[in-house]
Amino acid sequence: MMMKVDEQGWVGGIAHMPSPNHDERTGGKVSLLVVHNISLPPEQFGGPGVQQLFTNTLDPDEHPYYRTIAGLQVSAHFFIRRDGQVIQFVSCAQRAWHAGASCWQGTEKCNDYSLGVELEGSDTVPFTEVQYQRLRELTLLLRDHFGSLGIAGHSDIAPQRKTDPGPYFDWLRFLTSLS
Repeated sequence: MMMKVDEQGWVGGIAHMPSPNHDERTGGKVSLLVVHNISLPPEQFGGPGVQQLFTNTLDPDEHPYYRTIAGLQVSAHFFIRRDGQVIQFVSCAQRAWHAGASCWQGTEKCNDYSLGVELEGSDTVPFTEVQYQRLRELTLLLRDHFGSLGIAGHSDIAPQRKTDPGPYFDWLRFLTSLS
């Protein structure tokens, strides 16, 4: 997959689906990559739910769970589907709303200085081989563009609230693939 970050912060060679759920970055330099997992409806893969959530087009009547998140305004910079498709929702130059109340190495408000990558998945199933490949490629590209990046799970920056990317995310495999 040929990817490059352009001057506006969009990665070429992948799908773009701009989300309204972002604002200007106020925390300075991008220095952290946050790995998440998401599936909508929960534990179901391949549908349009995540894209609809991130673009504020989720129909609360389409699934009972959607009523519980109706009106939620969230996004991430990137979403990696189980088949390896990568979709960008927010420019890397902008602040996506993925981390919420969070702290990394003593600095709060991780959205200010991080990039969020959502893996299509859950805390109860392993991720796919191609997801690890795309996450590796994307991480190396972002490191090349932004310089050194810390890497954390959502559970690392918001441990009281979040469990993702979950117990089935193979941190050792991912981190050793970057060297």
